[in-house]
Amino acid sequence: METLKVTLVQPDIIWERATANLEHYSEMLADVDETDVIVLPEMFTTGFSMYPEKLKESMAGPSVEWMKNLAREKNAVVTGSLIIDANDEVYNRCLWVFPEGKTEYYDKRHLFTMSGEHLQYAAGSKRLVVEYKGWRFCPLVCYDLRFPVWSRNTVNYDVLLYVANWPAPRHHAWKSLLVARAIENQAYCVGINRIGKDGNGLDYQGDSALVDPKGFASFLGEKEQVKTFELSYSGLQQFRKKFPVLEDGDSFTLDTPNSPAPD
Repeated sequence: METLKVTLVQPDIIWERATANLEHYSEMLADVDETDVIVLPEMFTTGFSMYPEKLKESMAGPSVEWMKNLAREKNAVVTGSLIIDANDEVYNRCLWVFPEGKTEYYDKRHLFTMSGEHLQYAAGSKRLVVEYKGWRFCPLVCYDLRFPVWSRNTVNYDVLLYVANWPAPRHHAWKSLLVARAIENQAYCVGINRIGKDGNGLDYQGDSALVDPKGFASFLGEKEQVKTFELSYSGLQQFRKKFPVLEDGDSFTLDTPNSPAPD
């Protein structure tokens, strides 16, 4: 597919009120009728809460069902992260829901230790690369943005995607790192953030973004909004062919928590 439409949903998340948030997103997306991928923030039903025991849902829960219904209604992929209880662990899980209901997921690898996320959630150990309409996507979550090795384009993805709750005090890092990840990986980079204030008193400035492979960025500013961008597949491939940076990248292996110990 030559042109891909990606819709960014930048909300003011209602703290720990899943039903109210889902109703609000339905209203925000009511007029969206032509898109391919809808992107929601990290923990989009609750905000970045460290109380998973009272907020967790299963993969058969109401929020996942809402994502499936929305994907079917809009005939588009819906992605964003939720607090998910699975296999006796709780994860900050980014779901990728296809229009027909099939679901893939990525569990956040880098947990934000400064908030105690590593004490409440289990870390993921592998990336997800998923294909849709001829495009390859790598969805990651918030703090993952700070770790370029985990984001490295060793699998020929076309779109690197970060769903986040990225607070205002580190806003400059958010904008700078999104641009850096796009340039170094020769890929489109999508970052979705929230606005407003959460239950911990943290402020968020938004600036969800679409960054092209050359590093030119469109940021959404600080208002709640829905914005659709068009991505060019031929433009991406022509740039990679003309300026083949990825071919000169270093080879490396990556250790994860579940990797076998070296001999």
